[in-house]
Amino acid sequence: MNDALVTLLTDFGNTDVYVGVMKGTMLAVNPRVRWVDLSHQVPPQDCRTGGFQLLQALPYFPPQTVHLVVIDPGVGTLRRAIALKLGTGYCVGPDNGVFTHVLHRYPVEIAVELNRPQFWRHPNPSATFHGRDIFAPVAAHLAAGVPLLTLGTPLDPNSLMCLPQLDYQVTPEGVRGWVQAIDHFGNVITTLPAALLHGCQGVVEIAGHRVALVNTYGDRPPGSCLALVGSHGFIEVAVNGGSAEKVLGCRNGDTVCLL
Repeated sequence: MNDALVTLLTDFGNTDVYVGVMKGTMLAVNPRVRWVDLSHQVPPQDCRTGGFQLLQALPYFPPQTVHLVVIDPGVGTLRRAIALKLGTGYCVGPDNGVFTHVLHRYPVEIAVELNRPQFWRHPNPSATFHGRDIFAPVAAHLAAGVPLLTLGTPLDPNSLMCLPQLDYQVTPEGVRGWVQAIDHFGNVITTLPAALLHGCQGVVEIAGHRVALVNTYGDRPPGSCLALVGSHGFIEVAVNGGSAEKVLGCRNGDTVCLL
């Protein structure tokens, strides 16, 4: 695992030096570390959206990849710093629910609390930047081949924090779901999987609007609302050439219904 890849997913944005500093910290531990930036534009403190994005990315990386996630509104508090071994790779980050989607999809082989300061940047980490002082160094050690159980003490995977799971419910009126993420284009991604389309009318009700399902964005005129199955496998609501988030006034957690 000496040349394992590290992915980075944060809510830091690209204006400040935080992401670059984390990369420098990793290089100081492991000069051969390689990384891929998944995104640094997760909405601030939005663990649910970050977790959804991580879930979408996992299948496309080699199985030894280390996924470093720093969306950490509780930094410096008693929330645990953790690392997980999954069949698809490793995850490093805060135990604050950001790994909810992953925990519901993939079994955890090993979970540890990162409580061994010899693997941190400094034994007295900043109360505001565990990404630099704990998570990035640990990710670099993992990528360099340090065994996970060397980096911390074992945890019961059932003790890991999960956010309330948004799924879908079958009702007499239709299949009720929720908005689980909104992407850069303003496309509104629901919790309704494509498999639900069999036997339905092909209409999504959202924010007081009824939107017909189509196959591509271009199947509707510019400026028109539409619904379709996105590359992630869920039904999403979009506007051809525009933002469904702005046009419909949608937010994460809003209800939708497939008729």
